[in-house]
Amino acid sequence: MTSNLRKTIDTVRIDNDLEALSQSKKSWATLPIAEKIDHLHRLVELTVTNAEDWADAGVAAKGIDPKSPLAGEEWISGPYALLGWLHATAATLSALQADEDVLRGIKTWEQPEGQAVARVYPTNIYETLLLHGYTVDVWMQPGVKRDELSDQTARFYRNPDHEGKVALVLGAGNISSIVPLDILYKMYADGEVVVVKMNPVNDYLGPIFERIFASLIEAGFVRFAYGAGDVGAYLTGHDGVDTVHITGSYRTHDAIVFGSGEEGAQRKANNQPTIGKPITSELGGVSPTIIVPGPWTKADIAYQAEHLATQKLHNDGFNCIASQVLVLATDWEQGDELVDAVRDTLSKAEERPAYYPGADQRQQTARDHYPDAEKLESNVERTLIVGVDPSDANAYCFNEEFFAPVYATTKLEASTPAEFLEEAVRFSNETLQGTLGANIIIHPQTAKELGEGLDKAIADLRYGTVAVNAWTGVGFLTGRAAWGAYSGSSLDDVQSGIGVVHNALLFDHPQKSVVKAPFRPFPRGVRHGSLYLSPRPPWFVTNDTAHTTAKRLTYYAGDGKLTRFPGIFVSALRG
Repeated sequence: MTSNLRKTIDTVRIDNDLEALSQSKKSWATLPIAEKIDHLHRLVELTVTNAEDWADAGVAAKGIDPKSPLAGEEWISGPYALLGWLHATAATLSALQADEDVLRGIKTWEQPEGQAVARVYPTNIYETLLLHGYTVDVWMQPGVKRDELSDQTARFYRNPDHEGKVALVLGAGNISSIVPLDILYKMYADGEVVVVKMNPVNDYLGPIFERIFASLIEAGFVRFAYGAGDVGAYLTGHDGVDTVHITGSYRTHDAIVFGSGEEGAQRKANNQPTIGKPITSELGGVSPTIIVPGPWTKADIAYQAEHLATQKLHNDGFNCIASQVLVLATDWEQGDELVDAVRDTLSKAEERPAYYPGADQRQQTARDHYPDAEKLESNVERTLIVGVDPSDANAYCFNEEFFAPVYATTKLEASTPAEFLEEAVRFSNETLQGTLGANIIIHPQTAKELGEGLDKAIADLRYGTVAVNAWTGVGFLTGRAAWGAYSGSSLDDVQSGIGVVHNALLFDHPQKSVVKAPFRPFPRGVRHGSLYLSPRPPWFVTNDTAHTTAKRLTYYAGDGKLTRFPGIFVSALRG
């Protein structure tokens, strides 16, 4: 700890905060479950009270018109996501307190190879109605059997660390609910008190979060820190910090774990971390969307173009889970038509500033690597790179996360949909960097024809979330789903991270989450024999009522009043 460091950051305050957390860590570890549930209820109340300020702050900081449908993103990926997790976790702890099976009422089964699976959404009739036709399953790591599943949950509560620990959460700067969700997962899943270092990009949310976390701050269980990278470095290396959780890129992870420059690279090569404390992480990567050939109509192409544009442009592309590579079949005659529709949708989607630092440079770097890249006809910077050679394993777009509104496409040779899907899975697993999420878009007739072939593809994809006819971001929003990289990464080959978050059922050994949704929205889907009632999702960047639907969803997530349902459905249907 140098004198220069003391001049640049308030180390005295940090030291005092860490000392206070150290004094309270045993108290949190041994706190009765009933009191932990009380804190969850207080968090719900304060999240609802501060929800509008939270959403408005994000809208203002990102330069979005407050009356724009895009404002809905700040509600759904902010307070709505947090409220869902709070209620789900309160239910889990209530079962633990009553000495009941946490998985009571949860459908479970085993895959043919014996892998245990739990359906975490929907869990009741109200969830069924809210996203009718959507399902979310959590697959456990191999070796976890169905009849052992209840004994493989809530590890901390079965074997609590009564001494407690102090965790450092290095906050994300993009999606606003990541910070509170990461804090609470460390507290409720691992039994640790937390100091969170806000990211300078969104530290304007810090005062709002401090209001929401008031009861936990007053009790001495949470502290907030602010500043640049020097503050994060000081906290990471502090003896008062026992564990670290990082959200960011794999480069940020490696710099923290191994150091930077040639020395850091050498330490990584030798797997010699510079810090000797447990580190978990949720990192980005290059996410594919696999388009399985099928008998699509023009309406299907138009709708899925909106879907794909959303996978790229949600939060203007500043998402660790943004789709980056569109994987198509060479011989599918409608492939070019779909790319044309995606190009048109990306161009016409509502404009917004590229608020995240470095976005223009990252977009220009992508264009520099691909001189033929298309600068789309929009008043804001958006780029489409068509026809990247899939055999080029060193291609920039396969190895570097754009984290910007840049989309790439590639085509694979295959004579049948089954062969294409098998090849697309191999390509995604072996060529693309990262293991956070992969999407599959498939026509229901094609899915029926493939049968077990689709199931095998889902099983074989080595990603933490796999979404079929949905965006993996739905998994992020589902509090009971496990969110994180595919299990099995290591510090020296971290891919998209180590460990999971969210996971409100507190599974000890999740491998991946699988999201499924209807191929067509209501009411068009009904005309094709689909009985699902979900209209165009409110997170679509093309949804005209996203802001009103998202706000209504948030307040429903807060109080669960069924009288809010009609307003939600009316707004959603108009979208």
